[in-house]
Amino acid sequence: MALEKYMAIAGLVLSIFFVAEVITLFNFMINPSDNDSFGFEAAPKLFQFISLSIAPATIMMGVSFILSKRYGSKFNGMLIIFSGIIVLLGMIYANTMIEDIKPSLVDSTVEMVPFIFMGVSVPIIIAGARLLKTRSRKPKKNYLDDSDIF
Repeated sequence: MALEKYMAIAGLVLSIFFVAEVITLFNFMINPSDNDSFGFEAAPKLFQFISLSIAPATIMMGVSFILSKRYGSKFNGMLIIFSGIIVLLGMIYANTMIEDIKPSLVDSTVEMVPFIFMGVSVPIIIAGARLLKTRSRKPKKNYLDDSDIF
């Protein structure tokens, strides 16, 4: 397997990881422990999840796209599309969870993150679809190469 396929797989796994982290955090915020004195804030956790999972996932998918855009790859395109769909569906579900979260724990970050990454997932899906449509090119013949003569 080529490097771009491994990077597309890593992007898919990190996308799943991000969605799982956000849903787990929101689920915790729906049913927090009875002790409110521990001073929980969601924004630092969300920023940590973004920097550890979805930012590297987006970079991995982008590099995979750039490496395989010349010859096209159905495998890479499908992985990138699946990553975008997983993030989109996960953020739609996380957005529905916000209304059940304890109101004292909801801040602007909690409300904005699902919308931001719903928007990010659409270009990811489009990039993956573009890889599916790209046809492989014939290699160019090097007319100046004399190594075939003898």
